[in-house]
Amino acid sequence: MSEIKIVNATGLACPQPVVLAKQAIETSEQVKVIVDNETALENVNRLGTKLGCEVKSESKEGGLFEIMLTRKSGVPLPSENVNTSCDSSAAVSEPFVIVCSEDKMGRGNDELGSLLIRAFFHTIAEQAERPDIIIFYNTGVRLTVQGSEVLEDLKALSNKGVEILVCGTCLNYFNIKEQLDVGIVSNMYDIAGTMSRAGRLVNP
Repeated sequence: MSEIKIVNATGLACPQPVVLAKQAIETSEQVKVIVDNETALENVNRLGTKLGCEVKSESKEGGLFEIMLTRKSGVPLPSENVNTSCDSSAAVSEPFVIVCSEDKMGRGNDELGSLLIRAFFHTIAEQAERPDIIIFYNTGVRLTVQGSEVLEDLKALSNKGVEILVCGTCLNYFNIKEQLDVGIVSNMYDIAGTMSRAGRLVNP
C-alpha cells in the first residue's frame, strides 16, 4: 500500500473539499481528508462511495472529521468523461434533470408563483415520465424542508426512484438544514456535474 495522502480541507467552502479529495484519490491509493463541518463530511463520504472506494470516517476533537478513502484493490476509478458519441440516441440515455432555483414558479406575482410551483410538482409526481434527478438551490431549497406545500409530492417522487439533490450551502445560508425532510444534502461539484451531463434540463 502506498503512502497515505493527506488533504486538509478545513475552512474551505463547498465544493473545494470534494474537488481536492477527488484529485487526490485519482493519484493515490489512500487519502485522508480532514474537514471541519458535517456538510463537507457528507459530501466527501458520498464522493468516495460514488468512486467505489472503501470509506471510513470518524470525528475528532475541535469539531474536525477525518475521512479515509481507500481504492479497492484491482478496481479502477469510474470514468467521468463526457459522452462524445455521434449516435442521435445517445442523449436519451443521459439524465432528465429538473433544476429548481426558486420556491415559486415564474416572476411577477408571488402568490400565483406559489400556486404554480405546487401544481408543477404535483403534475410531475403524477405523470408517467418522471425526471431522473431534481436539483434545488437558492430559495428553491425551501421546498424540501418541513412545512413545504410540495413536500408530499417530492417524497412520492423520491420513493419512485427520483434522486433529489439539495444545495448544502443554501440550506446553511437560510439556516434550515436541520429542517430538511426530503432529498440529500449536495454540493456545487455534484450539482454542476449533474447539470453538465444532463440530456434534458428543465428550469420551471
